[in-house]
Amino acid sequence: MLAPVMPSKIVCVGLNYKDHAAEQHKPLPPEPLLFLKPPTAVIGPGVPIEATAWAGRVDHEAELGVVIGKRTTRIKANRAYEHILGMIAVNDVTARELQNKDGQYTRCKGFDTFAPIGPCIAVGLDGRDLQVRGYVNGDLRQDSRTRELIFTIPELVEFISSVMTLLPGDIISTGTPSGIGPIKPGDSVTIHVEGVGALTNPVVAREN
Repeated sequence: MLAPVMPSKIVCVGLNYKDHAAEQHKPLPPEPLLFLKPPTAVIGPGVPIEATAWAGRVDHEAELGVVIGKRTTRIKANRAYEHILGMIAVNDVTARELQNKDGQYTRCKGFDTFAPIGPCIAVGLDGRDLQVRGYVNGDLRQDSRTRELIFTIPELVEFISSVMTLLPGDIISTGTPSGIGPIKPGDSVTIHVEGVGALTNPVVAREN
Protein backbone atom coordinates (compact mmCIF):
# COMPACT_ATOMS: atom_id res chain seq x y z
CA MET A 1 0.00 0.00 0.00
CA LEU A 2 1.10 3.53 -0.70
CA ALA A 3 1.25 6.20 1.97
CA PRO A 4 -2.18 7.92 2.07
CA VAL A 5 -0.57 11.35 1.69
CA MET A 6 2.80 12.70 0.56
CA PRO A 7 3.57 15.71 2.76
CA SER A 8 5.97 18.47 1.80
CA LYS A 9 7.25 18.14 5.38
CA ILE A 10 6.53 16.37 8.64
CA VAL A 11 6.79 18.74 11.57
CA CYS A 12 7.56 16.66 14.65
CA VAL A 13 7.20 17.70 18.27
CA GLY A 14 9.76 16.41 20.74
CA LEU A 15 9.10 15.63 24.41
CA ASN A 16 5.37 16.30 24.20
CA TYR A 17 4.37 13.63 26.76
CA LYS A 18 5.45 14.08 30.36
CA ASP A 19 6.32 10.40 30.76
CA HIS A 20 8.56 10.45 27.67
CA ALA A 21 10.43 13.53 28.93
CA ALA A 22 11.04 11.68 32.19
CA GLU A 23 12.15 8.59 30.27
CA GLN A 24 14.72 10.71 28.42
CA HIS A 25 15.80 12.43 31.70
CA LYS A 26 14.94 15.85 30.26
CA PRO A 27 12.94 18.74 31.74
CA LEU A 28 9.53 19.62 30.34
CA PRO A 29 9.94 22.09 27.48
CA PRO A 30 8.54 25.61 28.03
CA GLU A 31 7.35 25.67 24.41
CA PRO A 32 7.05 23.03 21.67
CA LEU A 33 10.36 21.54 20.54
CA LEU A 34 10.19 21.24 16.74
CA PHE A 35 12.16 19.30 14.17
CA LEU A 36 11.46 18.18 10.60
CA LYS A 37 11.43 14.81 8.88
CA PRO A 38 11.94 15.00 5.10
CA PRO A 39 9.28 13.71 2.69
CA THR A 40 11.85 11.23 1.36
CA ALA A 41 11.57 9.37 4.69
CA VAL A 42 7.87 8.61 4.13
CA ILE A 43 6.70 5.05 3.49
CA GLY A 44 3.27 3.43 3.61
CA PRO A 45 1.85 0.40 5.40
CA GLY A 46 3.74 -2.83 4.86
CA VAL A 47 6.81 -1.17 3.39
CA PRO A 48 10.02 -2.20 5.20
CA ILE A 49 11.82 0.09 7.62
CA GLU A 50 15.50 -0.17 6.66
CA ALA A 51 17.74 -0.28 9.73
CA THR A 52 21.28 0.82 8.95
CA ALA A 53 23.83 -1.19 10.94
CA TRP A 54 26.43 1.59 11.16
CA ALA A 55 23.84 3.95 12.66
CA GLY A 56 23.55 1.78 15.79
CA ARG A 57 20.35 1.41 17.75
CA VAL A 58 17.12 2.20 15.89
CA ASP A 59 13.95 2.89 17.90
CA HIS A 60 10.21 2.92 17.25
CA GLU A 61 8.13 5.92 18.34
CA ALA A 62 4.33 5.69 18.16
CA GLU A 63 2.63 9.01 17.41
CA LEU A 64 -0.63 10.62 16.39
CA GLY A 65 -0.19 12.65 13.22
CA VAL A 66 -2.37 15.61 12.26
CA VAL A 67 -2.86 16.07 8.50
CA ILE A 68 -3.28 19.66 7.36
CA GLY A 69 -6.15 20.31 4.96
CA LYS A 70 -5.45 23.79 3.65
CA ARG A 71 -2.73 26.41 3.60
CA THR A 72 -2.14 27.46 7.20
CA THR A 73 -0.25 30.60 8.18
CA ARG A 74 -0.43 32.30 11.58
CA ILE A 75 -3.66 30.60 12.63
CA LYS A 76 -4.92 30.97 16.19
CA ALA A 77 -5.66 27.88 18.24
CA ASN A 78 -9.42 28.46 18.21
CA ARG A 79 -9.41 28.11 14.41
CA ALA A 80 -7.01 25.17 14.21
CA TYR A 81 -9.58 22.52 13.33
CA GLU A 82 -10.74 24.58 10.34
CA HIS A 83 -7.33 23.77 8.83
CA ILE A 84 -7.11 20.06 9.76
CA LEU A 85 -8.10 17.38 7.28
CA GLY A 86 -7.80 14.41 9.62
CA MET A 87 -5.64 12.15 11.75
CA ILE A 88 -3.05 9.53 10.84
CA ALA A 89 -0.67 7.13 12.60
CA VAL A 90 3.05 7.93 12.46
CA ASN A 91 6.12 5.93 13.44
CA ASP A 92 8.87 8.46 14.14
CA VAL A 93 11.72 5.99 13.62
CA THR A 94 14.93 7.25 15.22
CA ALA A 95 18.58 6.27 15.17
CA ARG A 96 19.03 6.81 18.90
CA GLU A 97 22.82 6.66 19.09
CA LEU A 98 23.14 9.23 16.32
CA GLN A 99 20.65 11.46 18.13
CA ASN A 100 22.83 11.40 21.22
CA LYS A 101 26.00 11.86 19.17
CA ASP A 102 24.79 14.71 16.97
CA GLY A 103 22.87 16.64 19.61
CA GLN A 104 20.18 17.47 17.05
CA TYR A 105 17.64 15.50 15.07
CA THR A 106 18.18 15.94 11.33
CA ARG A 107 20.32 12.89 10.62
CA CYS A 108 18.91 10.50 13.21
CA LYS A 109 15.31 11.10 12.10
CA GLY A 110 15.85 11.67 8.40
CA PHE A 111 16.91 8.32 6.96
CA ASP A 112 14.91 6.94 4.04
CA THR A 113 12.03 4.79 5.39
CA PHE A 114 12.14 6.43 8.84
CA ALA A 115 8.64 7.96 8.56
CA PRO A 116 6.00 5.23 8.13
CA ILE A 117 2.52 6.78 7.97
CA GLY A 118 -0.97 5.34 7.52
CA PRO A 119 -3.02 3.29 7.21
CA CYS A 120 -5.48 6.05 6.25
CA ILE A 121 -6.45 9.63 7.02
CA ALA A 122 -9.32 9.48 9.50
CA VAL A 123 -11.66 12.43 9.04
CA GLY A 124 -13.86 13.75 11.83
CA LEU A 125 -11.66 12.96 14.85
CA ASP A 126 -10.76 15.84 17.15
CA GLY A 127 -7.70 14.15 18.60
CA ARG A 128 -8.19 15.32 22.16
CA ASP A 129 -8.37 11.87 23.77
CA LEU A 130 -7.24 9.09 21.45
CA GLN A 131 -5.33 6.00 22.50
CA VAL A 132 -1.85 5.68 20.97
CA ARG A 133 -0.13 2.30 21.15
CA GLY A 134 3.09 0.84 19.82
CA TYR A 135 3.73 -2.90 19.38
CA VAL A 136 6.85 -4.84 18.41
CA ASN A 137 6.21 -8.42 17.27
CA GLY A 138 2.79 -8.20 18.88
CA ASP A 139 4.13 -7.14 22.28
CA LEU A 140 2.73 -3.87 23.64
CA ARG A 141 5.55 -1.37 24.18
CA GLN A 142 3.81 2.02 24.27
CA ASP A 143 0.33 2.86 25.54
CA SER A 144 -1.01 6.32 26.28
CA ARG A 145 -3.72 8.79 25.32
CA THR A 146 -3.48 12.14 23.61
CA ARG A 147 -5.07 13.83 26.61
CA GLU A 148 -1.59 13.44 28.12
CA LEU A 149 -0.02 15.76 25.53
CA ILE A 150 1.80 18.72 27.06
CA PHE A 151 0.89 20.94 24.11
CA THR A 152 -2.52 20.26 22.55
CA ILE A 153 -3.23 19.98 18.85
CA PRO A 154 -4.71 23.52 18.56
CA GLU A 155 -1.73 24.92 20.46
CA LEU A 156 0.65 23.12 18.13
CA VAL A 157 -1.10 24.42 15.01
CA GLU A 158 -0.91 27.98 16.32
CA PHE A 159 2.72 27.69 17.37
CA ILE A 160 3.98 25.97 14.23
CA SER A 161 2.02 28.14 11.80
CA SER A 162 3.48 31.24 13.49
CA VAL A 163 6.90 29.98 12.34
CA MET A 164 6.26 28.28 8.99
CA THR A 165 3.42 27.92 6.54
CA LEU A 166 1.80 24.51 6.60
CA LEU A 167 0.64 23.21 3.23
CA PRO A 168 -2.18 20.79 2.42
CA GLY A 169 -0.97 17.28 3.20
CA ASP A 170 1.68 18.37 5.68
CA ILE A 171 1.74 16.39 8.91
CA ILE A 172 2.23 17.51 12.49
CA SER A 173 3.52 14.51 14.44
CA THR A 174 2.43 15.29 17.97
CA GLY A 175 5.03 13.40 20.02
CA THR A 176 5.53 9.96 21.48
CA PRO A 177 4.72 8.57 24.93
CA SER A 178 7.07 6.52 27.09
CA GLY A 179 8.09 3.03 26.11
CA ILE A 180 10.26 3.75 23.09
CA GLY A 181 12.71 0.96 22.38
CA PRO A 182 14.94 -0.73 19.84
CA ILE A 183 13.83 -2.53 16.71
CA LYS A 184 15.96 -4.82 14.57
CA PRO A 185 15.81 -6.66 11.27
CA GLY A 186 13.19 -9.38 11.44
CA ASP A 187 10.89 -7.40 13.73
CA SER A 188 7.39 -6.18 12.89
CA VAL A 189 6.29 -2.81 14.27
CA THR A 190 2.67 -1.72 14.63
CA ILE A 191 1.46 1.75 15.56
CA HIS A 192 -2.22 1.79 16.51
CA VAL A 193 -4.15 5.03 16.91
CA GLU A 194 -7.74 4.87 18.12
CA GLY A 195 -10.13 5.80 15.32
CA VAL A 196 -7.39 5.61 12.69
CA GLY A 197 -6.31 1.98 12.72
CA ALA A 198 -3.09 0.00 12.67
CA LEU A 199 0.07 0.89 10.74
CA THR A 200 2.37 -2.13 10.44
CA ASN A 201 5.86 -2.25 8.92
CA PRO A 202 8.52 -4.98 8.92
CA VAL A 203 12.14 -4.14 9.71
CA VAL A 204 14.94 -5.17 7.37
CA ALA A 205 18.68 -4.56 7.27
CA ARG A 206 20.16 -1.88 5.04
CA GLU A 207 23.70 -2.76 4.10
CA ASN A 208 25.10 0.75 3.66
